[in-house]
Parts: sequence; structure tokens; C-alpha cells
Amino acid sequence: MRVADYWALTKPRVLALIVFTALVGMFLAVPGLPPLRESVAGLAGIWLAAASAAAVNHLIDQRIDALMARTQNRPLPSGALNARQVLIFAIALGLLSMLILLLWVNRLTALLTFASLIGYAVVYTGWLKRATPQNIVIGGIAGAAPPLLGWSAVTGMQGAWDWAHALLLVLIIFVWTPPHFWALAIFRREDYARALIPMLPVTHGVHYTRWQILLYTILLLVATVLPWVTGMSGVFYLGGALVLGLAFIGYAWRLQNPPDDFFAMRVFNYSVVYLMALFAFLLIDHWLMPWLGGQPAFVLVPAA
Repeated sequence: MRVADYWALTKPRVLALIVFTALVGMFLAVPGLPPLRESVAGLAGIWLAAASAAAVNHLIDQRIDALMARTQNRPLPSGALNARQVLIFAIALGLLSMLILLLWVNRLTALLTFASLIGYAVVYTGWLKRATPQNIVIGGIAGAAPPLLGWSAVTGMQGAWDWAHALLLVLIIFVWTPPHFWALAIFRREDYARALIPMLPVTHGVHYTRWQILLYTILLLVATVLPWVTGMSGVFYLGGALVLGLAFIGYAWRLQNPPDDFFAMRVFNYSVVYLMALFAFLLIDHWLMPWLGGQPAFVLVPAA
């Protein structure tokens, strides 16, 4: 038993995306720097909750992980940890997360974070993943929550416009999730078939899944323009979003007739870079917008 085995339970690469998108939500929620205590405690609580959900995912999926080449070396199927150790670890992280959020952030953020944890660890992993080929679409709402959690941590969601802008960020990740994950599922479709997981390439075929990926990348481009349309972000972000989105569509189009079997993994890898870069553009634009002087098509403002 090593610290590295417990660290592997938290899915560090996924955690990096979660924490970064939550951080961007915090910065976009306020005109200046977000409050230090709520930001640090909020990120810690969100990180711990996501790590807890990842550990529960390992626990529930240990049977299928042992059947799949991508996951058979994880701590549980490899025997590095046992189910009792993973369960205690997951519960401890979850309780610590809720304690931090309740004591140093706010109750709403704790509630939303707990709902996200249950949505991913129990609803998606325990039920949807095995119940429907639309598992990643329906369950994607839990994984899309981090910007909302970050926004809530520093504002407490005081008005409708906090909700509207934060949910725009959630929408972007929600639409991004299917093409991101289906690209991986195409490459690993034999693993999913062996484990009896009804991923879209297994139930509907690769050709159909490729077209679904293309459709979602087009919808994603539309969704990423909305922060500019609503006045949430400026022209710097818009330019970055268009370049990144058109490149993603280009990857999805090439996937219709890929040069080799590994191309689906190239699409998957680009999707990770895409999301990190898109939220980086949001963050940079938040600071550059006053100096750029760019104006959105129209600005939605709350009624007096």
C-alpha cells in the first residue's frame, strides 16, 4: 500500500480540469479578485468532493475495470488496495469536503457540491453507465458543475444573473462531454463491449457515433459563443473560442474517415486541451476586456 495508490484513486488529470474550471468560475463571478478565504476553501472543498467521487467510481467499477485494458492496473483490480480501504478513503474525503464548505464557504455551495458528488458517483457510475448508451449525456450534468460550484463559493448566487452566467459555463462543459468521451469510447469500444457497458459505439456502431461527435462539436461552437453574446466576455475570448471550436469541428470531420485507428484518441486528447484553453481564454479575457474595448453583439442587463 502506497500513497501513490490512493492518489491514483482521485484521477489526478480529471481533478486538474475540475479545479481549473471551478477557479475560472470564481474569477468570472466578481469584477476584481475573488475573496481569498472563500476561494481557497472553496477550491479545497470542490477538490476533495471530486476526489471522493472518483474513489467511489473506482469502487463501483472494480469488476469492469478488471476486464478493460485501460483500467485493469488501477489500485482495486491490481490488488494494491481493497474495497474497504477505498470506501473509508472516499467517505473521509467526502466528509472533509462538506465540513470545509459548510464552515468556510456557504451552505449552497456545500449542497450543490454534494449533489454533484452523488450525481457522478452514484447516479452516473452506479446506474446510468450500465443502463443506457446516453449515459454520458445524461450524467454529464454532474461533471459539468465545477464552474457553478466555484461561482457559488464566492457569490452565494445572490441573484438570477449569477445563475444565468454560471449556468452558461455549465452548458459549455455539458455539451463538450459527449464528443470528448465518445472519442475515447470509439478507441476503447472492444473493452466496453467485453465489460457489457452500453457505450454508444457498442450499441449503435462507430459510424453513428462519429456523426454524433460531429453534431455535438457544432453545438459546442454555438454554446461557446454565448458568453460573448450575453456580454459576459469580450472579443479576445470570442476569437479564441472560434479558433478552438473550428479546430474541434475539423477533428470531428476528419474522424468520419480517419487516417488510422488511433485518430479517435487524437480527438480525445485535443478535447482535453480544448477545454483547458477555452477556460484560459475566459480567464484572460476577464482581465483584458476593459483594455480591449471590444463590445458584444448585445449585453443583457437586469431590469431596474
